[in-house]
Parts: sequence; structure tokens; C-alpha cells
Amino acid sequence: MRVILHRFLLTVFAFTLALFSLYSHAHEVRPAVIDLKINEQAEYLIEIRLNIEALIANISPEHSDTSESANAGKYDALRALTSSELKREFEQFKPRLLEGISFNSDTVRIQPRVIDVRIPEVGDTDLARDSVIVLGGALPAGTKMITWGWANAFGANALRVSNHKTADLYTAYLQPGDSSEQILLEGQIQQSTWQVFANYMVVGFAHIIPKGLDHILFVIGLFLLSMRIRPLIWQVTSFTIAHSVTLALGILGLIQISPAIVEPLIALSIVYVCVENIFSDKLHAWRPLVIFAFGLLHGLGFAGVLSEVGLSSHSFITGLVAFNIGIELAQLSVVAICFLVVGYWFSHKSWYRSRITIPASAVIALIGGYWFIERTLL
Repeated sequence: MRVILHRFLLTVFAFTLALFSLYSHAHEVRPAVIDLKINEQAEYLIEIRLNIEALIANISPEHSDTSESANAGKYDALRALTSSELKREFEQFKPRLLEGISFNSDTVRIQPRVIDVRIPEVGDTDLARDSVIVLGGALPAGTKMITWGWANAFGANALRVSNHKTADLYTAYLQPGDSSEQILLEGQIQQSTWQVFANYMVVGFAHIIPKGLDHILFVIGLFLLSMRIRPLIWQVTSFTIAHSVTLALGILGLIQISPAIVEPLIALSIVYVCVENIFSDKLHAWRPLVIFAFGLLHGLGFAGVLSEVGLSSHSFITGLVAFNIGIELAQLSVVAICFLVVGYWFSHKSWYRSRITIPASAVIALIGGYWFIERTLL
């Protein structure tokens, strides 16, 4: 019975790694970014940046990428449409969108109108494209506060509200189906520090689990070298310090490197760690330094995600710290899962390195190598 259980767990571990390779063409279901601006005349303009194809195809927010959905075929067909063709599809979907939006002035529901839809041309169909839906209208006279929300089926959204007096009146990360708090237009900040912290910690965690497959594989690569706690702590600490530095610098705009450079290098970092796992059975003095350098790259990738969501000035430090803590909790969760699935059962076995570390590292290195080629040549 024990032998059967061991073989089952090994099979699950190998199958999980194989699944990661299938997601290399994934179209990530990212949260919509809502910019709501109100001018002196109480006119509002709402710009919604999102993946329109996923919205129209009814890709559930529970999926981390479109390939997981039963509607993936419809999404792929929509992704191949030209800008004008997709606009026609959106016109049919528009009533459903407006019905799903809950935009209220005091206690009165406002019905915004669609005034523009900006859809890029097709481009690389293996990449999700960001489109912008522009809504507009006027608030009722004497409006004191507003609230925003939309249907659970539309997924999560990052809301940023500004008016002619305050550039960052309100910022929140809203889970699917959630509505914002009452946003007072005179500029009183409604969110507590804890609410801001919780919002951005969830964003950071979700960026790793389930959406950060490349970061997950990198952490697994660190785990595979040695089950001893000291080498693992040295590696994780080095990685954590490094990505915390570039995450902060990237958000502040002090370092800006194109994702076209950062993403392939992140893939190479996965390859390096796993190749070293194959040829070395101990932590060399240079490995934490190399991992620190790779952590700098991963931090720039994290900064890109947080920049999309946005941080208001009054909650900058809180949001930044919370996002980073969310990332760390997710990374520790990956290590804990690896330990429970593999480490606890097999780390003391004489064949652990030959049957687990080397084969798993080889598979992950091949996935990272493929991602590098895909991100540079394909």
C-alpha cells in the first residue's frame, strides 16, 4: 500500500509539471482596469481596459487563462477577428455589459452610455489583446457619493476614481461581483489601511497562484536542489530581497525595462536554476548571488502587474508592502505543497536526487527553454 501511494504521488507531481508546459500558449484572464474620471461639470468618463474577447466568450473569472474554459474555442475565434469585426460582435454584447454594470449616484442607479470602443488590430493571436471601452454621461445634480460594481461573470476589476480636485480619490481591487464602498466626491478617503492591505495582498497572491506559472516553476526549481532548510532559506531570502527592491523601483518609475526583455530572461532564469540542479547536488557560494540577480528580473515582472492595477498616493506604501507579502505567501505555499507532495515522503530516500530532483529539473528546464524561444522568436 505504501509503495502504491509513493508511486501515485510521484505520478501526480510529474503530471502537474507536464500540465505547466501545456499552458505556454495561455491567454491570461487579467482583471479589468476601470478609470472613472469626473470633471467640474459633474460629467463622468469611464475607461475600461480589458480583454473583450474573454468577456464576450463568457470566460469565467474562476479560470486563470482562457484555455481552461469550455468556451476556449469561441474565445480563439474572437481573438482572430479584425478590429472592425470584433466591434460588431461587441455591439451585440453591449446590452449585456450595460445590464451587468452597477453604477450608482447616492441611491439612484445611473445608466451610462457607450461612447467609444478602441480595439487593436489582430497582431499575435497567441497573446491576449487589451481593448478599451469608453462610457460617459452626467451625474444627477447634487450627487454626493457614487458606488461602482459589476456582475460576477465579468471577473475582478481594479477601480481608480479621480475628479477635478483629487487625482486619486479612490482605488480598490474588487473581487468578482463585489461593489466599491461609497465614494464621497468631496475627497474623503473611504478605505481603511486594512482594507487597502487586504486588497493588494490578494492581488499579489493571485499573481503567483494560480496565474504565475513561470514564477511557480522557478520556486520549485529552488526547492528541488536540496531538502535541507538552510540552503532553501538562503535561496528564498536572496530571491525575496532582490524582487522586493526592483518591485519598488519599478513602481516608482526609477527602473523601466520592456517586458520583451524581462519575460525571456525570466524564462532563462528557470532554465539556469534547473540545469544547475542537474549538475550539482549542493548549494555553491555563487548560487544565492545568481538567484539574487534573477530575483531582480522577477521583481520587474511583478512591478508590471502592480502598475496595471495602480497604487494611489495615499496608499502607496501599504499597497506595495501588501502586494509583496501576497507574493511571499504564495511562494511559501508553493514550497509547502512541494514538501507535502514530494519532500515529506521521499527526501530521505537514497534515490531522491536521481529519481526526483534530476528528472523534475530536466522537465522544468525544457519548459523554461521553450518559453524563452516562444517569447523571443515565436
